[in-house]
Amino acid sequence: MTLFDLHRDRQLEKEAPLPTRVRPRGFAEFVGQEHIVGEGRVLRKAIEQDLIPSMIFWGPPGSGKTTLAFVIAAVTSSHFSPISAVSAGVADLRRVIEEAKTRRGMHGQRTILFIDEIHRFNKAQQDAILPYVENGTITLIGATTENPSFEVISALLSRCRVFTLNMLNDEQIGLIIQHALEDRERGLGEMRVEVAEDALRHLITMSSGDARIALNTLEMAALTAAPDGEGMRRIELGAIEDALQHRALLYDKSGEEHYNIISALHKSLRGSDPDAALYWLGRMLEAGEDPLYIARRLVRFASEDVGLADPQALVQANAAQQAIHFIGMPEGNLALAQAVVYLAAAPKSNSLYKAYSRVQADVKETHPYSVPLHLRNPETHLMREVGYGKGYKYAHNFPGHFVKQQNLPDALKDRKYYQPSDQGFEREIEKRLREWWEGGR
Repeated sequence: MTLFDLHRDRQLEKEAPLPTRVRPRGFAEFVGQEHIVGEGRVLRKAIEQDLIPSMIFWGPPGSGKTTLAFVIAAVTSSHFSPISAVSAGVADLRRVIEEAKTRRGMHGQRTILFIDEIHRFNKAQQDAILPYVENGTITLIGATTENPSFEVISALLSRCRVFTLNMLNDEQIGLIIQHALEDRERGLGEMRVEVAEDALRHLITMSSGDARIALNTLEMAALTAAPDGEGMRRIELGAIEDALQHRALLYDKSGEEHYNIISALHKSLRGSDPDAALYWLGRMLEAGEDPLYIARRLVRFASEDVGLADPQALVQANAAQQAIHFIGMPEGNLALAQAVVYLAAAPKSNSLYKAYSRVQADVKETHPYSVPLHLRNPETHLMREVGYGKGYKYAHNFPGHFVKQQNLPDALKDRKYYQPSDQGFEREIEKRLREWWEGGR
C-alpha cells in the first residue's frame, strides 16, 4: 500500500457515514445477537479459538450482519475482503480468490470473503466460489435478508453454518445511539450533541430495529442542528421527525403500547368488530409499524380464530401480505384494511387451533410410534416381503372415494384431534366426516 492509498483510506474513513465510523472493532462494543455470540456460545468460542467455519448470516436489515463479519475478521486477524452481490460478478470473485491464495502462501493469513446480499448471486456465481470454500482457500461469510434455504444453492449451503440474527430491540438500539453520541474519536462526541428524551424515544421507535437507520437519522439531525451559545447541539423531536420525514405518534414498537395495540387488534377481530379493528390497524400503520409484522399477525389469526369456518380467510390474509410485497407502503395499507374487515366479518372457529394443540401434546408426550405397515410404500421386493403396503385400501376404488381404515398408530387409533364447530363451512366439514366415518362404508 502506497502513502497515497493510506491517505485516501484514512480520508474515506473520516468521511464515512456514522454507521460505518462507529462500527464495533470487537465483541466488547458489539450490541445484540447474544443467542449466537454471547459468552459461552458455540460461535463465540469458535471465533475466539480461531476455528471459524464458513457461514451465512440471515437476518433483517440493520441487525448487525456486516458488523459481525467485521468483528470476526478483527478478532481472528483475518484479511477482510467485502463485496456486494448487487454489483460484483465472477471476475471480482476470481480476483479475491487469487489474492487469497497469494496471501495464504506468502503470509499464512486467512481471507474472509464477505458477500453482502448473497441471495442476489445466481447459481453460476455461487458455483464459482464453491471449490474454494471447500478447500479452505477462503472462509465465506454471506449476509442475506432472505431465507437461505431458498436463495443459496444446496451445495454451498451444506458447507456453511447458518446463523439467524434477530431484529435489534429498543434497548439495544438505544445503546448503539448512546455509544455514537459519546464516542469522541469516531462518533459525535466532539460535536456535543444532546437529544431530548421524547426525540430519542421517537428515533428508537421509528428505527424499526435497524441500527443503520437510527445512526443515519441521528447524524443528519446533529449536522443540521446549530450550536447554541454554550456550543451544544440540542436535538428536539421536530428535528428527528424532519430527518425521518414521519410524524411522531404515541406508539412504542416493542414496549407495552405495542403489545397493547396488537392485542386490541386481535381481540377486535375475534369479536367481529371491523370498526375497532380498522382503528387499531391505523394506529399501528400511521405510527410506522412494519406492515409485514401486521400481515404476519393476520395470517396467524386467519388460521387460529377463523380456520375452516371460512377457508378464504387465510387466502385473504396471504393476499394482503403479497400485496405489501408487491406495491409497498403507503398504497398497501388498503390491502391490510381489506383483510382486517374480511377477518372481522368471517365466522369464527378455533377448532383447528385446538386440534393441532392436541397433536402437539401427543407428539411431545407419547412414544414416536412407527407408521403402520399397510401405510408404507413397498418400494422394493424386500419391503413387500416384510409387509409394506399389505392390506392398504385405495380410497378411489370404493364408492364415494372413501373407505374406512386405520391411519393412526395402534396406540393412538381412537384419537379425535379435529372436532369441527357448527360455524360457517365447518358445518359442511362436520357433515361430511360424520357421513363417512359413522356411515356403513
